[in-house]
Amino acid sequence: MSVERLMSKENLRWRDLARSLANEVVRPAAWKADRLQEYPWDVTRRLAKEGLLKVWIPEEYGGAGGERLLNLCIVVEELSRACGGIGVGFAVNALGSFPILVGGTEEQKHRWLPPIARGEKLISFGLSEKDAGSDAQAQQTRAELKDGKWVLNGLKKWNTGGGVADFTVVFAVTDPASKSRRISAFLVEKGTPGARIAKLEDKMGIRAIPVAEIELKNAAVPEENLIGGRPGMGFKIAMQTLDRARPGVAAQAVGLAQGALDFALLYATKRVQFGVPISSQQMVKQMLADSATKVEAARAPVREEEDRPLGAAHEEVQVAIPVPVGEGRRGPVAPRRRGG
Repeated sequence: MSVERLMSKENLRWRDLARSLANEVVRPAAWKADRLQEYPWDVTRRLAKEGLLKVWIPEEYGGAGGERLLNLCIVVEELSRACGGIGVGFAVNALGSFPILVGGTEEQKHRWLPPIARGEKLISFGLSEKDAGSDAQAQQTRAELKDGKWVLNGLKKWNTGGGVADFTVVFAVTDPASKSRRISAFLVEKGTPGARIAKLEDKMGIRAIPVAEIELKNAAVPEENLIGGRPGMGFKIAMQTLDRARPGVAAQAVGLAQGALDFALLYATKRVQFGVPISSQQMVKQMLADSATKVEAARAPVREEEDRPLGAAHEEVQVAIPVPVGEGRRGPVAPRRRGG
C-alpha cells in the first residue's frame, strides 16, 4: 500500500502546497543558489507568504498547528525533492525553533515564535564546537551572569543558517563544576555587540544555505534571553531538540532520493538507443523499479516516526527496514529506537 493512501486531508493539503511551490519557485532557483552559494531570499519570502513557516508552530504562537512532526516533514521532503539546500534552509528554522518550543517559558514562546511563523525572523541552532560535535557536553563556550546580563565567550562551528539568521540559539557552559546541569541555552539576536560571523564555510553541496562559524567575545544578552528562565537546562533542551529534528533529516534524505529518481525517469524516457527510449529496455525498467521500491520503503518508516506529537516519549519499535544480504535477498527486521 502506498504511504499516500494513509495520509489525512490535512497532510495532503500541506503536501500539495509544498509540491506546487517546490516546482514553481524552488526548482527554478536551485541551480543559481547552489552554484553561487547564495541564499535564496525570494524563495524564503514566498514560502513565508504561503504559510509554510507556520507548519511546525502551534496556533497559540501564530502557527498553523505544530502538534505533530508529520506535516513539517512532508513539507521538508517536497522542498528537498526540488533542492536539497533549500530544503535544509527551510528545516533549520524548525531546528532553531524547537529549543523554544520544548524549553522556553510561555513569555518567550509568545515573544519569539510569532515573528518566525510569519517569516519576519529566521533562526538557527548553535550547539557544535570544534571539539564538541557528537559529545555536546564537551563544549567550552562560557556564559557568566554579570550586572543583569549573560556574557558569552566562545566559538560555535557549523552553524547552518547562521549567516542569515536573525536569532541564534546558543548553548554555553554556565556551571563548569556540574555534571548534569553544566549547560544552558540562550537566544542571541543578530547585531548583538561581540557576536559576529567569523567564517562562512565553502561546501561541496547544500550550498544554498550558509554554514557559519560564530565568534562570541563578551557578547552580552539580556537575562530574560536565558531559555526556560533558569540555568542548567541546556543539555536536556538540546537533546529534546535533536530528537525532534532527526525525522526531518530523514525526510530530507527521502526527498533527495525521490528527486534523483525523478531525474532518472526523465532521462530514461528521453535517452534513445537502438531506436527506442532506454526506459523500454528490460534492465533499465528493473533498475528504475528497484529504485522506486527502495524510495517508498524508506518513506514508510520515516512517516511512521514523524506521526507522533512533538512531546511524545521514546519507545522501542520494530521497523521493517530491508537489509540486503545477497543478490535478491533481504535480511531480518532490526529494532530501531524512535527519534534517534
